[in-house]
Amino acid sequence: MSTTADETSTQTYKIAVIGAGGKMGMRVSNNLVKTAHEVAYVENSPAGQQRTIDAGRELTDAATAVADAEIVVLAVPDLALQSVTADLVPQLQPGAIVLTLDPAAAYAGLLTTREDVIQAVAHPCHPSIFLQRQTPEEWADTFGGIAAPQDAIAAIESDDPAKQAIVEATVRAIYAPVIDVHWVTIKQLAQLEPTLVETVACMIGALLNEALQETVNTMGVPEAAARSILYGHTQVALANALRGDNPFSDACLIAMDYGRESIIKEDWKKIFRDDELDKNLARMLHLPKIDRSRTER
Repeated sequence: MSTTADETSTQTYKIAVIGAGGKMGMRVSNNLVKTAHEVAYVENSPAGQQRTIDAGRELTDAATAVADAEIVVLAVPDLALQSVTADLVPQLQPGAIVLTLDPAAAYAGLLTTREDVIQAVAHPCHPSIFLQRQTPEEWADTFGGIAAPQDAIAAIESDDPAKQAIVEATVRAIYAPVIDVHWVTIKQLAQLEPTLVETVACMIGALLNEALQETVNTMGVPEAAARSILYGHTQVALANALRGDNPFSDACLIAMDYGRESIIKEDWKKIFRDDELDKNLARMLHLPKIDRSRTER
């Protein structure tokens, strides 16, 4: 299920941003300030407070900000979410929504919860490699949230359409411009991020760079030549493999088979198993293991 901008309510909400002066907090705040939502900005670190002030935003203490907030955006690192939610969730009004920007801590059961407080997660897709960009600003915005449109993935532990509408409006605001919002479960979002996009896609991106450096530094190929052929062929490879734009040549298929045999482990698809997801998240969250007694599958 996905929702488009035309289906989104124009109603405004009371939003509290926790960690407003951090890297993601600044991105979120830079977009929220452009909306009609009533936003309170919270930041504890002196450096983050200064960044918030320099951006022309007024700081609010956490207790005041969350007291009447309809949705609390936790723009803080995963490793801080356990302590932050332990402090803030007891202070929220009944029916409030806690929105984290990454599924790891939520899926691992590290967040403090209340029966009358709703848990939600939302993560940006980032602008697609196949996005039809129109302006230099869109081309420059590879991360999203500035000029290039992107999709977003969201999950909410509530069947209340009104609560989903609050999350939807907030997601569209913080990740703007947003094309579609795709709704999944928290577990499915964890299977997407980290497994699909970090464990696989980001790893392959880093591997491409390692291969480039090996080609230049060890084989002695001029760097400009190596970059040109790699960048162009990466686009062709992704377009052919993901969209079927053109078939790979017979010779290319043979080389691809050699690459798979030489680089990829035969059992690599185990990363999609629940137990492997738990291992991955435990490493990311610096935990000995994921305690499944704290959360449901």
